[in-house]
Amino acid sequence: MPPPTHDVIVVGLGGMGSAAAHHLAARGARVLGLEKFGPVHNRGSSHGGSRITRQSYFEDPAYVPLLLRSYELYERLGRDTGREVATLCGGVMIGRPDSRTVSGSLLSARQWDLPHEMLDAPEIRRRFPTLTPGDDEVALYEARAGLVRPEHTVAAHLQLATGHGADLYFNEPMTRWEALGGGRGVRVHTAENTYTAGHLVICPGAWAPQLLTDIGVPFTIERQVMYWFEPTGGTRPFLPAQHPIYIWEDAAGVQVYGFPAIDGPDKGAKVAFFRRGTVCTPETIDRTVYDDEVAAMAAQMAPRIPTLPGRFLKAATCMYSNTPDEHFVIAGHPAHPDSVTVACGFSGHGFKFVPVVGEILADLAVDGATRHPIELFDPRRLAAASA
Repeated sequence: MPPPTHDVIVVGLGGMGSAAAHHLAARGARVLGLEKFGPVHNRGSSHGGSRITRQSYFEDPAYVPLLLRSYELYERLGRDTGREVATLCGGVMIGRPDSRTVSGSLLSARQWDLPHEMLDAPEIRRRFPTLTPGDDEVALYEARAGLVRPEHTVAAHLQLATGHGADLYFNEPMTRWEALGGGRGVRVHTAENTYTAGHLVICPGAWAPQLLTDIGVPFTIERQVMYWFEPTGGTRPFLPAQHPIYIWEDAAGVQVYGFPAIDGPDKGAKVAFFRRGTVCTPETIDRTVYDDEVAAMAAQMAPRIPTLPGRFLKAATCMYSNTPDEHFVIAGHPAHPDSVTVACGFSGHGFKFVPVVGEILADLAVDGATRHPIELFDPRRLAAASA
């Protein structure tokens, strides 16, 4: 049998895969990266100009150590590449005190002693005049919250991976893979070639249901829409120095999120619903955004940020890859833990973790273990829950 062509093959070069390729190559591994589309594409989840980053994490306090490391790595990534990958403009988590958005954020902040402030409705309005919370609403303010830029982040990781000698092949999707057993590594097939390596890292995004049918996770792929509006009166009050990122939960539990105007006066401000999408597949997703969807988004924002709906500018679709409990999957493949690592099911809140996930995947592929706390992300939890 011929020797392996590479030490590690990374399949999928979006957010997580590009970071894994960089961290692996930086450690001296011979890396092959395979991507279904071109570099920094907009067909999956790693696009749309901005993603929220925050540390007071309402999803679960267990994420906080990973966030702290991710912040460090984002800072390093920007420094090493000269790209604007993160902007910390502050953020508010708004809702009634018992809402998941507020109470969960406060739990993480207190458990990890994170700097934060609790603001009542008058103080929210005073600090951030663009926002008009109800009298029964409060906010957790976090100065270290902000946004990360998905396209810039993926491009930066690809740049560094190539600089460290990684071979990155685009428009060459994997068709199938096999673990060879007996410590012989893996074989990966594409329409053009067959490659071998000691280890395989699979970062499939919305293609997880197709490429990882045997890990026992019932993924749901969800179409999401991002909207950009030109605020009434212009974007000046929405610049990052005045307007924070926000996640806002209403009395019915519906969450919206949004950003400052970060790309100039003609680009508007971005808003979206969090988890109000429709089930799809990467092949059936409807990329058209309809008038009634725009109207629903504007109606949700009007009482909260009255000047924001303003004039609709554009919209774009992306996909969430959801697990049943909305926690990630990062682990050795259940059937081939020594030769295959998977990272998927990021459930609409993964991009802020991209650099640290890349570091974790490099740890697992090279060392077989990581110092980072990833017990929450073992896919076997989902098989056990359904048993």
